[in-house]
Amino acid sequence: MKRRTFIKGAAAALPALAAVGVPDFGAAEELQPIVLPKPEADGGKSVLAALKDRKTVRAISPDPLPLQTLSNLLWAAFGVNRPEMGLMGKPGRTAPSASNSQEIDLYICVEKGVYVYEADVHHLAPVAAGDFRARAGRRAAVKAPVNIFYVVDLKKYVVGSGQPDRSIGDPEVQKSYYYTGTGFIAQNVYLFAASQGLAAWFHNCDKENTAREFNLRPEQRVLFAQTVGTQAKT
Repeated sequence: MKRRTFIKGAAAALPALAAVGVPDFGAAEELQPIVLPKPEADGGKSVLAALKDRKTVRAISPDPLPLQTLSNLLWAAFGVNRPEMGLMGKPGRTAPSASNSQEIDLYICVEKGVYVYEADVHHLAPVAAGDFRARAGRRAAVKAPVNIFYVVDLKKYVVGSGQPDRSIGDPEVQKSYYYTGTGFIAQNVYLFAASQGLAAWFHNCDKENTAREFNLRPEQRVLFAQTVGTQAKT
């Protein structure tokens, strides 16, 4: 079943989720789409203050993040901030990408399962049921509430007449683009975490098993993971 199929009717099925403090991801055997509340455009520390406080924090509490915080986090990471269509007929996002390819997908791994963030509708679409947080490859990530897996979709590099960057079909050029794109998004996550007093940790992950368990296509590649939550008390 295509992930778009899950989205149909989600607003009717889960209208109350946006009103609760902690997200209910449903039973592991029957994941439902998550309609995220509208992201908040204010609050938190200033950009300069967030830059001052930006750091990697590896001690992360298992306490779940409120749904509004998760919504704000994903929007800050790679959400739509300019709905009007721009280059390649796509809306603007909070992080740049080569020729506006928007080739990086965010797979959100929580205790009950894996979802993919669909920025155009600000939803989480189900991918796989079960706890795959161990695929983040770090002991501290296993119990953390949120692990973001960065996955590149090479099919999003459109090559053909009218393509603004004709070198985009070169695998080495693509590699430089998607690693840079991942870095932009990951830094957004770091700055959001610093602004909100959260903990964040960007790191490597189990690429082989993750690709299989997330049902990725051959054109998709797992790159890195980033763990986010509240800082554990020591």
